[in-house]
Amino acid sequence: MCRWLAYQGRPCYLDELLHQPDHSLVMQSMDATKAVTAVNADGFGVAWYGEKTTPALYREVLPAWSDANLKSLAQHTQSHRFMAHVRASTGTNTSRENCHPFNVENWLFMHNGQIPEFEQTRFALERMLDEPYYLRRRGGTDSELIFLLLLQCGLVESPENALRKVISLVEAEMRVKEVELPFKASLCISNGNQFWGLRYASSGVPPTMFYKHLDAGVVLASEPYETDRSEWVSVPEQSFVVLNGDSVKITSFSIQ
Repeated sequence: MCRWLAYQGRPCYLDELLHQPDHSLVMQSMDATKAVTAVNADGFGVAWYGEKTTPALYREVLPAWSDANLKSLAQHTQSHRFMAHVRASTGTNTSRENCHPFNVENWLFMHNGQIPEFEQTRFALERMLDEPYYLRRRGGTDSELIFLLLLQCGLVESPENALRKVISLVEAEMRVKEVELPFKASLCISNGNQFWGLRYASSGVPPTMFYKHLDAGVVLASEPYETDRSEWVSVPEQSFVVLNGDSVKITSFSIQ
């Protein structure tokens, strides 16, 4: 499974969260402790907002710990809102197109989890995309497909409602194909003004999610980037999260 983080607040250098902490996201690419797999070496990505409405995006197929360009970029780039992700593939190949975050216009999306037995449902789910969204598909991951379905199902108007619609579509197709393993997601979305997160599983325990208030802002992450986790708050299972400014609002989430 993958690891990710999202920050918003006073502008800071990306390096302050990606490299400097003692259990930083780059460290987690080598030794995650809250994931099924400890090593997340199938590429990485970072996206940040600046003065424009659309984000900058840097994705690479190298492991995050071995990319000198990422380290240099992170040491010299400041942002008030950014997202980063280290990838452990659940079956699709390692390519830039399959690395998170995914971007369409001002929107960003990243995900830890999977549609189980994706090849069983992929054909039907991809053909639910209207042509304009289908033509935006660049890679082969379930995560990118979920993002495009969210955009089609009203993400711009209501992220929470779009998530309910898309997860309902996914779970319905899983039932058609008699896929018994649960759909799981720990995900984050941004429109350039705020973040939304979801921690959900159709059954069992969903992937982890935490948040922490900083002096200058707030961070949402799949795993704390510090070994001292006393100030980190675990997001409850089956929860929808809204980060607006330094406010964190958590509500229960269900499909019914």
